Amino acid sequence: MHSFTEENYLKVIYHLSQADTGTVQTNAIANGMNTKAASVTDMLKKLSDKKLIDYIKYQGVTLTEKGRAAAIKVIRKHRLWEVFLVDKLKFRWDEVHDIAEELEHINSPVLVERLDDFLGFPKRDPHGDPIPDKDGNFEPSENVHLHHMTSGKSGIIIGVSEHSSPFLIHLEKLGLTIGVPLTVLEITDYDGSVELMVGTQRINVSRKVAEHILIKL
Repeated sequence: MHSFTEENYLKVIYHLSQADTGTVQTNAIANGMNTKAASVTDMLKKLSDKKLIDYIKYQGVTLTEKGRAAAIKVIRKHRLWEVFLVDKLKFRWDEVHDIAEELEHINSPVLVERLDDFLGFPKRDPHGDPIPDKDGNFEPSENVHLHHMTSGKSGIIIGVSEHSSPFLIHLEKLGLTIGVPLTVLEITDYDGSVELMVGTQRINVSRKVAEHILIKL
């Protein structure tokens, strides 16, 4: 059993490793945990002693198989709780992340499996993120970020990589939610902004917003 803080570190390291080469730098972890580098170094030593990470000072961090499995368990719980909060308790998708951050640390494998069964074994959470199964496997998917699409291409919004409440509320106001089909009309060379056709509406989004929208082609 790991502490809440240890689980949070493992989760942050996992997410950072997915976005990079697998090796994560201390400064990136400090940013992800919103803490000082010195505090990160102390925790990394603890995680290394528990064989959850491989850590070489100044060279970065990688998760061991044990650490990766622990991180995925936390992610599985987090995403299942988000589904529960939205589908069963009728929270909005912009309200559930922080609540799930608390619930993900409940250490009851039986509860997790019953929750999964109760929800009908969902494959994705309300933000479109894949939910790993009980063995830690993710459903394969081929998605592309909106800002990487080209003019004339169409697709369906399958997920978002930014879960902050202001961002999700902004998307909701634009009508850009999970499952919405769209077509890229134009990408502006100057600032990377994207003009979309959504139904009969033309919508413009900034590159910053487009970078966080995942599309299934």
